[in-house]
Amino acid sequence: MILRRGEGQSVLVTGSSRGIGRAIALRFAAEGYHVVAMDIPRQEAELKEAQALIRDAGGRCDLVFGDVSDPESVKTFVAEARAIAGHIDVLVNNAGVLSLALVDDIAPDEWDRMYDVNTKGTFLVCKALLAQFREAGKGRIVNIASIGGKRGAPLQAHYCSSKAAVISFTHILAQEVARDGITVNAVCPGIIDTEMGRNNYRDAAALQAVKDKTAMGRLGYPDDVVGAVAFFASDDASFITGQALNVCGGIIFH
Repeated sequence: MILRRGEGQSVLVTGSSRGIGRAIALRFAAEGYHVVAMDIPRQEAELKEAQALIRDAGGRCDLVFGDVSDPESVKTFVAEARAIAGHIDVLVNNAGVLSLALVDDIAPDEWDRMYDVNTKGTFLVCKALLAQFREAGKGRIVNIASIGGKRGAPLQAHYCSSKAAVISFTHILAQEVARDGITVNAVCPGIIDTEMGRNNYRDAAALQAVKDKTAMGRLGYPDDVVGAVAFFASDDASFITGQALNVCGGIIFH
């Protein structure tokens, strides 16, 4: 049974057109939150599909579009989200990108793209909402990082290091804003069956290897991640901040 602990509250979820982001948006809607789902304009069709799923189930969902890596775009879509919902109580920084390459082969522009979306994007959206959270005397920020940010993987130096930066940013921001009534936590998914996650298992042998190194012996799915995100957003986590929780089925244990 899903608790209706979001009644009267609003959540902004970035990168919510598919995968983990869509699952998060659906979970928050089911808990009674007014969901403001955000993604880049080229994901409009998929974002509208997510909106339809929420509305068909009786939930509230509105859409904003933009680019988390662009400061002016962030200011615009955050202002739109606040105007639509009246206030934002929870921010979920889910927008992210991943590509694979050896360090020798990573183009500087691709390195920058990982950091611009994964790291700077998280920073910019947090920064855009801090004043409103401080004024309200409360706020919940949940950053979607990765176990790759704790233990890197070959071909992913740019991605894993950008997610390590998200974890470190989470630790620092949590300390800076705790006395303002704001909590900041990170969720670190393992290998999840999404379009992005499938980069980790492009053939049957790689898929089996993933299962073999996971204590639970299976892949994760987007719905496996959403409970941790919803928990950090809730009053149940009111005395928890600066944490980075692994949701990986038992790949790493620290």
